[in-house]
Amino acid sequence: MSRPPFILASASAVRAELLSGAGISFEAKDSRVDEDALKERFAGSNSDDDTDALALELASAKALAVAAANGDALVLGADQILSCNGRRYDKPKSMAEARANLSAFRGHPHILHSGLALAAKGEVVWRHNARATLTMRDFSDAFLDAYLAEAGEKVMKSVGCYQLEGPGVQLFEKIDGDYFTILGLPLLPLLDELRKRGLVTA
Repeated sequence: MSRPPFILASASAVRAELLSGAGISFEAKDSRVDEDALKERFAGSNSDDDTDALALELASAKALAVAAANGDALVLGADQILSCNGRRYDKPKSMAEARANLSAFRGHPHILHSGLALAAKGEVVWRHNARATLTMRDFSDAFLDAYLAEAGEKVMKSVGCYQLEGPGVQLFEKIDGDYFTILGLPLLPLLDELRKRGLVTA
């Protein structure tokens, strides 16, 4: 029996690299979901549980949007939200905003909330939440300036303004959580589910 197509409903290069590195065959299609409209529904509460729920809702919406136009395909939606001191953060839109965000994160723990959803034939068939907690050290303004100068506009591609595989690792004093969750794709539970569905050899 032929396997259904597997689609990543995301334009994220990092998520695509993680799937490719794991040996998964897939297509990538941007869902073009209006994330702001969904986030507005959750604007009344910034609790960690509500942020987990929002990440799942965004992942589900992305998966469903792509699944609707792709027949029997199994579609993966993913989303990640950062929360720190009772506030949610989006990707910065400027270097000035990135600097302000990093200044707010400095000396504090923040949580990365990752949500995954698989959709097929108009319904969500699997969902998964994961969290990672990262604590930034109390770095100096001089370090922050040097970091931003070295990292450049890459910081605007990440909700936390860093890539752990690069100089961003120097921002931290403690990390609690799965590496793949930090990168925005909790890979081990996803692979387990794909094995159950016959898309990956068990």
